[in-house]
Amino acid sequence: MNRRASKLFRRGARQPTRPRPVDLAESLEHAHGLDRAIRAISGTVQRVLHPGPAKDALHGVPGGHPAHPPLTDLPMGCWISAAVLDLLPGTQRASQTLIAAGLAGAVPTALTGLADWSALHKEQQRVGLVHAMGTASASLLYTASLLARHQGRDTAGRAFGYAGLTALLAGGFLGGHLAFRLGAGANHADQVAHLVPLGWHDLCSASDLPDGWPVHRRLGYISLFVMRSGDDIHVLADRCSHLAGPLHQGRIITDDNADPCVVCPWHGSTFRVRDGSVVHGPATGRQPAFESRVLDDGTVQVRPVP
Repeated sequence: MNRRASKLFRRGARQPTRPRPVDLAESLEHAHGLDRAIRAISGTVQRVLHPGPAKDALHGVPGGHPAHPPLTDLPMGCWISAAVLDLLPGTQRASQTLIAAGLAGAVPTALTGLADWSALHKEQQRVGLVHAMGTASASLLYTASLLARHQGRDTAGRAFGYAGLTALLAGGFLGGHLAFRLGAGANHADQVAHLVPLGWHDLCSASDLPDGWPVHRRLGYISLFVMRSGDDIHVLADRCSHLAGPLHQGRIITDDNADPCVVCPWHGSTFRVRDGSVVHGPATGRQPAFESRVLDDGTVQVRPVP
């Protein structure tokens, strides 16, 4: 390497790198200054939002899928469309209609997001709080935009709209980081179909299982929740589908039909141990279940339920 190239190399090595957007998002995961506000808000949500049908509906339990992500499409789609129309002549009325529709759609979107956010880990809640601040700012700016347009101040209305779009995109980026990097809303249960071969597998001896009390067992790479109830042996994947909490450490309760259920010790997701179906959220995905049988020598065998 010649003298000039060596000098340029050393000069380039000393130049500070600019933080990427993802670096800023990751720094929010460790922003402990947000924790006081998080405790106050999440505590209020948990006091107001009691377990039951309303809470389950906000999480998306009836549909088997988190309700918040698809609802975000309405306000984002309306507001982005309004921004495009604002570049064209004679579209004032159409832009107003789209902005109003986006504001209406932002209400259920915010409520479902708040319910999900209150049942996340601390690092996720820190990013989620700033995400919510960005989207709330977008809603306020679009409200100001709509009022200005109704008053005939179209230039100010457009300016408020583009400011709102900027806040919306920033909040949306953090929402993507929350979902795809931190796994909020994803199914955290083990992918049994990919990790467990077909057929029956020896698990343990039936005499080793206490009656009515869950225990932890392993089947290859998979952690299992195992509970014997009389002659029946119920087996589920142990990692909770919500955020991978250990189900074998959860409480056992019964539902309205007297079926035994397990309550995840982390965030209270409740699953029917017979088939892994969701009884109460925040989990929305069914817990992977296994069939079981006991051989003549007392060996418990399991296989995944198709």
